[in-house]
Order: sequence, then structure tokens, then C-alpha cells
Amino acid sequence: MLRPTLILIAALAAVLGLVAASPGATSPPQFPVTIKAANGDVVIKQRPTRVVSLSPSATEDLFAVGADAQVVAVDDQSDYPKRAPRTKLSGFTPNTEAIAAYNPDLVVISNDGGLAASLEKLGITVLLEPAPDTIAQAYDEIRQIGRATGHADGATRVVRGMQSKLTALIRSVPKKSRHLSVFHELSPDYYSATSATFIGRVYKLFGFRNIADAADSTNSGYPQLSAEYIVSTNPQIVVLADSVCCGQTAASVGPRIVDFARVIATVAKRS
Repeated sequence: MLRPTLILIAALAAVLGLVAASPGATSPPQFPVTIKAANGDVVIKQRPTRVVSLSPSATEDLFAVGADAQVVAVDDQSDYPKRAPRTKLSGFTPNTEAIAAYNPDLVVISNDGGLAASLEKLGITVLLEPAPDTIAQAYDEIRQIGRATGHADGATRVVRGMQSKLTALIRSVPKKSRHLSVFHELSPDYYSATSATFIGRVYKLFGFRNIADAADSTNSGYPQLSAEYIVSTNPQIVVLADSVCCGQTAASVGPRIVDFARVIATVAKRS
């Protein structure tokens, strides 16, 4: 049977929530600037005034560093902050003509697949900022977005705030809790994330033991576990990443796993 399990809802937001840049002394933005992005050295000749974001992470970064007044459109998955100009643009199946219709002077994307080249042919500057593998990479991308939009100082303050917050959170975990086992649920059908992923590396910073690591036979980083496996590993922490997409809560997940454990226990007694 499962021992009492701690259910954490939206824990990632608590750990890595962006800290909006607070007003402070700033130096005048310097242009042109060259950004060493994932799509090479991107030269931005002047401060962008019409930015399109096709990535929820980039949207949050843009607003956090203080570039919100420059953003004219964001993709259909960008739901934070609420005031972001959300559109029907897709970052997964992008339409070059639909993007160009917003007359952007900078487009920030996280997936390429030829999109960058298509937009560049139209004279549109593109910044490719893929999903980061590490926290250090996430910090670098925030700094790049800050420099690209003329908010380098704001980006510096955001990164420092995140570093300070994360350090404080790590230090707040008691030594006796450093080796707790964690199950990160991506979807109700038990897809999870191992220590080789971004969120998995965050758990390692806290000293947590990820139950998905031993089950990732293909080294994909995102194995599909079974209810039986989860019960057998008896995780002490369950993190729900499917609370928004799939309506999962402590009330719905607890019985789902515990009931499975009860079935196993019942079958074992009868056999």
C-alpha cells in the first residue's frame, strides 16, 4: 500500500516562477546588437517595436524583462500573463503568412523546422530560443531576449531574482527531506519526466530521487510508467503537471493510485 503521499500542484511555478523586473536605474539600450542564439548570430539593428512570440516561455520572458509594450501578438498556447495579446497563431504548426500579417520586426520561436528561414526571406528577424535543458540555459535565454528587445538591465534583474529565489527554496528543504522520492506526472496515463529533463534537474537540486529514472529503458527522458510501477516505488512526492490540461487534482489522483494499490493488495491476499 502507498504510504501518505504529498501532492504538489503546479510546483514548477513555485520553484521557477519568473520575477518581473522591478523599476530601477537602467542604461540606454545599445543597438545594433548581436545575439548568439540557437539559430546562429542574430543581428538586431534597432530596438524592436513589433514583437511576435510563438513560445509560451518566450512570452513570459518578454513580459518579465519589461518588453510587454513591444509585443503585438503571442501564440495560442501563451496563457500567461493574462494581458498578453493572445492570437490563433501556432508555434507547433506555424503559418508564415499569418505571422507576417502582424508586420513584426522580431519573431521569437522555440521550434524551427524551416520557419526561421521562411521568415528571414521576408526580411523578418528571428530569434530561436528552444526549450532549455538546464537552468543555466534558461537564464541565458532570458538575458538574450532582454538584450534583443533593449531590456538587458531588466533581464539581469529577473535572472538575479530567480537565482535568489531558487537558492532560498533549496536551502529551505530540511536535510531529512533531501532524499525523498518524487513522481512527476505529465498526463493521467502516467507519462513522466526523468532526471535528464529540465524539471528533473530541478528535482536533483533539491536532492529528490526520481522514480522515473529506472523505468526509462529507451533514454527518452519521458517514459510512460504504469500504475503498478508507481505503487511499487511508493513515491513520497507527487507533482501534477496535468492540473491545467487534464483537470487533475489531489482529490482525483490520490484515489486513482491508492485504489490501484488496494486492488493489488486484494489480489495478493486471495492468491
